[in-house]
Amino acid sequence: MDTETEQGTPVRLFSIMLLNRVGAMASVAKLLKAKGIAIIGISVVDSCDSTIVRLVISDPESAQDLFMEKGISYSMSDVIVLSLAEAGPYLVDCLETFMMAETNIHYMTSLLPSPRGESRIAIRCEDYEFASVALQNAGFKLIYQEDLSR
Repeated sequence: MDTETEQGTPVRLFSIMLLNRVGAMASVAKLLKAKGIAIIGISVVDSCDSTIVRLVISDPESAQDLFMEKGISYSMSDVIVLSLAEAGPYLVDCLETFMMAETNIHYMTSLLPSPRGESRIAIRCEDYEFASVALQNAGFKLIYQEDLSR
């Protein structure tokens, strides 16, 4: 990781595994809120026994410290975050850019609306740097951690 660029620091996405129990996600959300960390994006993949929660948050360093302190298992990865003026047409253009660049998307997570109301999407792909350049060359606006942190 740590692929900081001239434009900014890549957005960090946390993947945490929780037991599939009532209130497990609420407990994590409360811990983050108590530390002043905002959840900006969330995706939940559920199974019978456990749940994988993917989070984009406002303060990755503090969240990392909190998760370690509380014994919450996590992994972290760099994701590309795009601002999409219009979800339908721009999403297709984005996907075509990945196809033309011949790079794979591992998963995508939509983010909560920005303060200005624009749609944003986080993309985990096989080659962050290559995909970032391809998207910028195609005219997409990338969002960096500094743009999300409050």
